[in-house]
Amino acid sequence: MPELPSCSVAIMAKAPIPGYCKTRLIPQLGADNAARLQQRLIQRTLKTAMAAEIGPVTLYCTPDCGHGVFKRARWSRGARLRRQFGANLGQRMLTAIRHELKQHRRVVILGTDCPALEAADIRNALYSLDHVEHVFKPAEDGGYVMLATRRYEPALFRHIHWGTAGVMRQTRHRLKLLGHRWEESAPSWDLDEWPDYLRAKELLRRHSP
Repeated sequence: MPELPSCSVAIMAKAPIPGYCKTRLIPQLGADNAARLQQRLIQRTLKTAMAAEIGPVTLYCTPDCGHGVFKRARWSRGARLRRQFGANLGQRMLTAIRHELKQHRRVVILGTDCPALEAADIRNALYSLDHVEHVFKPAEDGGYVMLATRRYEPALFRHIHWGTAGVMRQTRHRLKLLGHRWEESAPSWDLDEWPDYLRAKELLRRHSP
């Protein structure tokens, strides 16, 4: 197997605070259980990122790095913690990319809403960057659940309607305008709505810490 290039993983993580996270599931689960679900999703994503063994893992935390789940991730798994900055998801990801690419040649950006993501998905995206500048794993709802990149480009994240079904389509348009090369891996699903939760229950049970 070829030697991996200098790379890092950045996980965009919202603190599991009742009423603050997984708000679309609160009507069915309640605020406390929705927060517990978010905690399990963070733990699942962190475990997957560590299993990929491609480089250091940083949790980009919001609203800050003070939650016990984040602190335990640092103590028990050696994850680095940084606070998210930016008015929208694009700005927050861009800030993370800029920071990571100052220290590493490549970075993989993950959310915490895709429990089906595997370590092999991360590693394969990293290898694909030998041939392209960006690798995306689209989501079935029109967004994407993973971005691997070796290029910092603020214009890529402009004019994107974050949180809508048009995110990946708009991103493809931006990529074409910029003349960037990219690849897309097989789509996956993320956990936002009640049907997604029902789909994820068994998977999360099997991977409970």
